[in-house]
Amino acid sequence: MIGPAARDALAAALDGSVRFGVPLARYTSLRLGGPADALAAPGDRKELARTLALCRELELPVLVLGNGFNTLVRDGGVDGVVLRLHRFRALRRTPEGDLAAEAGVTHATLTRHCVEHGLAGLEFGAGIPGTIGGWVAMNAGVPEREVKDALRGIELADAAGARRCVPRDGLPFRYRSAGLPAGAVVVAASFAVRDAEREAVRAEVERHLAKRARTQPLDIPSCGSVFKNPPGEFAGRLIEQAGLKGARVGGAEISPVHANFIVNRGGASGADVLALIELARTRVREDTGFELEPEVRIVGREAA
Repeated sequence: MIGPAARDALAAALDGSVRFGVPLARYTSLRLGGPADALAAPGDRKELARTLALCRELELPVLVLGNGFNTLVRDGGVDGVVLRLHRFRALRRTPEGDLAAEAGVTHATLTRHCVEHGLAGLEFGAGIPGTIGGWVAMNAGVPEREVKDALRGIELADAAGARRCVPRDGLPFRYRSAGLPAGAVVVAASFAVRDAEREAVRAEVERHLAKRARTQPLDIPSCGSVFKNPPGEFAGRLIEQAGLKGARVGGAEISPVHANFIVNRGGASGADVLALIELARTRVREDTGFELEPEVRIVGREAA
């Protein structure tokens, strides 16, 4: 927990950009999770640098939370400072022809911009939830294409608040991870795009969206895919074969639509979701020998 002195220092340095004891359920796609000791939302790069430098000085842990997808917050809440960059929303074409997007740009905004301006190359991201910062950090994608395949480079802020630009080849990308340096925060990213007919871009976007609508539970709170796909297999298929579609603990359920999604049917707790995660891992391990690795980021402390 943040002590009184650290709390006062954060409040003085960040003015109205920090709040304390904020429940995180409204900021996560699963609509659950305990409170953040502090929730900071810097408005520009200078304020972000000041926030990170102060957290380092005060030895406070920092957790970056975009739109709250791919994240499960435990019921006891989160120590230190939860950082949201939703005010970083600039989106523009660069002189080189790339598309530059700040970390808080949402997937919907990016997709809509590409359709309206006839920019091809990022259609694969249609419907992948979250923000640009999260997309980059987890190397989001579909089986055919990932963020690394379209990325030109990123702007990072390190744990002390210093900013630097890193080209795509300077990042050790792997499945569902960009391999960012410890403590680094994605500030912005640039992507390779090409001019195309708007209707062609729209058609490809709609194809991806339609596939997601057919195969994923989009009308109920979830965190997206819970597990990474094991080599040569699909996590959802393994969980379904284990007979766990529709399994429930409290208000949490393994989706009957797609078994690699856990949904909040109403009133679910973080403990409910964690119990289903452990159930799926245990049953799949016993049935097939596969060890499912969570894709969802599990953060925070257990409830007292």
